[in-house]
Amino acid sequence: MRVVIAGGAVAWSLPALAPLWPGLRDALRIPGSIDDPAVACLTFDDGPHPRGTPAVLDQLDRAGVRATFFVVGEQVRKAPSLVAEMAAAGHTVELHGDRHRNALRLSPATAAEDLRRGAEAIAAATDRWPRYHRPPYGIYSAGSLAAARRLGFAPLLWSRWGRDWRRDATPDGIARLVSTDPRGGDVLLLHDSDAYSAPGSWRSTAAALPHVLATLALHGLACVPVPEPG
Repeated sequence: MRVVIAGGAVAWSLPALAPLWPGLRDALRIPGSIDDPAVACLTFDDGPHPRGTPAVLDQLDRAGVRATFFVVGEQVRKAPSLVAEMAAAGHTVELHGDRHRNALRLSPATAAEDLRRGAEAIAAATDRWPRYHRPPYGIYSAGSLAAARRLGFAPLLWSRWGRDWRRDATPDGIARLVSTDPRGGDVLLLHDSDAYSAPGSWRSTAAALPHVLATLALHGLACVPVPEPG
């Protein structure tokens, strides 16, 4: 009985390791990059944020770049007009969840309800149902991954991240982590909100963006939103 319980716990938790093990990520069909050697995709998690998101949008607009924002339903309901503005400017708005919770702690039914509520908030603000899902912390459980797919969401992780959520993150450090020697098809993870991270961390993210975008351009990579899933 203990062996069965232990085996079930391992199976339930295994997808949570996908961000750390590319081989497992591939086996579970959770991509962390896209199949286009000419581009890189900037993605931002945890928003919208009343100050962080506009600061990031301003830097992107200055560079003429569009990105993908994985937003949280409870934050969308606080600022639906900001999310509508993001979409109207040509950025894509995708699903991070309705609340920012670790999926390993959620039942399959709770995970599915969280996905539905978050997607409904996005649709109400943008008139578009999200196509992609990225879980908070990058952590899927077996149940939440199955729920996302059952509801029609394509899971997406990342190939590089700036660790910009930390208290000690600096613009130079963020840019170095996320954009040193970039490769075509990279999906880059940053955050436009400090709602679930170190207070004010979005300031360093916004300040890092000119360097990140310049590095991508230097390597001949166009910066585009994540393309629609096939």
